[in-house]
Amino acid sequence: MNGLLHYMLSTTLSVELLMGNLGNTFTVLVNVMHWLKRRKICFIDQILITLAISRVALLFSLTVGLFVSEKYPDIIITRRIMRQICIFWTVTNHFSIWLATCLSIFYFLKIASFSNSIFLHLKWRVKKMVSGTLLASLLFLFLNILVVNTHIDLWIDRVEANAFFRVISSNYSQVARHIIHTNTLFTLIPFTMTLTMFLLLIFSLWQHLKNMQYNAQGSRDVSTAAHIKALQMVVSFLLLYSFYFLSLLLQFCNIKYKQQSSVSLLFWVIGVVFPSGHSYVLILGNTKLRQAFISMVWRLRCRLSAVEPSVF
Repeated sequence: MNGLLHYMLSTTLSVELLMGNLGNTFTVLVNVMHWLKRRKICFIDQILITLAISRVALLFSLTVGLFVSEKYPDIIITRRIMRQICIFWTVTNHFSIWLATCLSIFYFLKIASFSNSIFLHLKWRVKKMVSGTLLASLLFLFLNILVVNTHIDLWIDRVEANAFFRVISSNYSQVARHIIHTNTLFTLIPFTMTLTMFLLLIFSLWQHLKNMQYNAQGSRDVSTAAHIKALQMVVSFLLLYSFYFLSLLLQFCNIKYKQQSSVSLLFWVIGVVFPSGHSYVLILGNTKLRQAFISMVWRLRCRLSAVEPSVF
């Protein structure tokens, strides 16, 4: 029974990783082709391209880590390899989350409506605000890498005396626990920011609907639709990110108490839903990507319909 469960979880995880790579690659290709065709690219497309690239890199790092741990559990990992694995995952995880947070800030500043002078100042400088947020996040990335390096150095120095300057992957789980704990703490910051954007968007929508009771309906309905669309995008990010955050916490507990590998796979299945599933939320929420996706599905359907008669 345990073998069947492990196989089902492995299959599910493989499908998630494949679908995530396809969705994010599709986002990059459509936006790059549109960029080459129009000879210009808007700011939101720049965010989507970099976000998709970071998630492809994140899924790649997860795939390699899981493959090595599953197929070669007794492989010997050197100090250099360990540092590269941890830092690569830290960097890709950082940009995957912070770029999605910048996307939430962009939607909030573009759609929300407040009479506050500070908000109006930020609204007219939305591009600078988003770029500044991403640049400021580099400070957190630097601190994150610094803490991760410290954990690696302290742990390896303690092991090297008895391991001939090498670290065996069975003991690597102990340092992995510290890395996951550190990255989980640093991801609380963008999560809090996105949650704040969500609450402010709800308040803005409530104010808008309240004002509509005293004014004639018209173009204001467009603002209502924009609010609802932005709320859907932010809610999907919060929900999927909550799954990812929960999976990191559970993975931390799993390593600490040394549970079965099937339990670890279940937690990764939960976590990979975020970088994989959110790409399709963005595709369906973006008019250009949605139309390109529908067109691609329609063409595939037509080609399959044309091939089927020839088979028989």
